[in-house]
Amino acid sequence: MRRILSGLLGLALFLPFLVSASAQSEDMAVRSRPITEFRIGRGEPSFGTLTFVGGLELVSRHPLFGSFSAFRFTEPGTRFAGVTDNGYWYFGRIERDAQKRPTGMTDFTMEPMTGPDGEITQDKRLVDAESLAIADGIATVGFERQHRISQYRLETGTMGKQIRNLDFLIPKTELRINRGFETVMAAPQSGPFAGAIIALSEMSLNKRGDIFASVLSGPRKGIFFVHRSNNFDITDGAFLPDGDILILERRFAYTSGIAMRLRRLSAASIKPGATVDGEVLLEADMGYQIDNMEGMDIWQAADGTTRVSLISDDNQSILQRNIYLEFIYKAE
Repeated sequence: MRRILSGLLGLALFLPFLVSASAQSEDMAVRSRPITEFRIGRGEPSFGTLTFVGGLELVSRHPLFGSFSAFRFTEPGTRFAGVTDNGYWYFGRIERDAQKRPTGMTDFTMEPMTGPDGEITQDKRLVDAESLAIADGIATVGFERQHRISQYRLETGTMGKQIRNLDFLIPKTELRINRGFETVMAAPQSGPFAGAIIALSEMSLNKRGDIFASVLSGPRKGIFFVHRSNNFDITDGAFLPDGDILILERRFAYTSGIAMRLRRLSAASIKPGATVDGEVLLEADMGYQIDNMEGMDIWQAADGTTRVSLISDDNQSILQRNIYLEFIYKAE
């Protein structure tokens, strides 16, 4: 039975259910169940440099709900925007208790993305959005299948067509059909990347088996590579306060199910032609409260702590869950 369930889970990961597109923003009621332990059956909150704050299992009766492939906070720890891999924007708010632990998701809406020609389409090849960065009122979205990195004006409820496409430097022949831009990040203006967009593919590999990535502009403009290990693939990334990058990775195996990993990359090591690696800060398998973890953001709480937030993509499958997880990060 375990092999059957794992096989069905694998199909769910790679054959997402497509839903019909609506031209209008839609409000959705979301029910939340609290997640109080990250490791199932264990109460300890500490995992090296990360301390588990809390989480939510998210459910809605609306047929569009789910397939969350990326998100970013537009207000630290509260309001957020995101994209789905079947062509929708989503927006909402995280509610918190007196101890600032997440308790629910409210004000949740979704609206369709437009294809490259400004049309609303159900063609997944055109709207398979996998990554998101937000800076200065501009949303930068990475798409796979028809590989592109596009920018939009961030206007909740009235998201329009793309305003430009960016040159992502990596030859399209090096990008695999379903392994494209899973990560786009907007670098801090004050750091070594001078506000550049940085793009990482999921599993488009060079001849050495490492992952294609690029810095799209600025003093470090060029292609670089992220070392791939233990069959983990990149699903998102974000900047830490010191300028280094934390990447979220996922592994799937029919025998063992899903695992996730957080790995820190040194910003100083990212240069044209370089292959970068980094320390693993956290690795979790199905003995933990995880699912198909695809989205991540890093933000500063009012108490001065650095928070790492993760969200999963359920592929709109009954075998998977939409979950939100939150950790405090403290550098050693």
